[in-house]
Amino acid sequence: MSTVSLIQYEDASPEVKAVFDDIMQTRGIDDVNHFWKALAHHPELLKRTWEQLKVVMAPGALDPLTKEMIYIAVSIANNCEYCIHSHTASARAKGMTEAQYQELLAVVSMAHFTNALASGMKVPVDAAFDAGQS
Repeated sequence: MSTVSLIQYEDASPEVKAVFDDIMQTRGIDDVNHFWKALAHHPELLKRTWEQLKVVMAPGALDPLTKEMIYIAVSIANNCEYCIHSHTASARAKGMTEAQYQELLAVVSMAHFTNALASGMKVPVDAAFDAGQS
């Protein structure tokens, strides 16, 4: 259950509507998802979050699909059900195949497993890793 109400476009302030309009135009959608509607209670946070997300998720050294898959992995690690669903849908829209998704889940689960082992044993970091070598 949500801890905040969702602000619909027709009930939004002009400042919020401007951000909603940018989200819809940028993404080519007819309505913003619930995350943005929840953030609309704090227009400055809404705008700042959207602006940062646009910059980070824009094509760069990493392609958009890779960025979405990283977002899925971090969302799984942080146990954010909403972001897992949102970014899995976005990755699929960007061409992620079922085989890629299953392999991503295998990598995430292996990293989680080995991270727990290494953390639990307090394994010292190899000197070669500190020197940028592998």
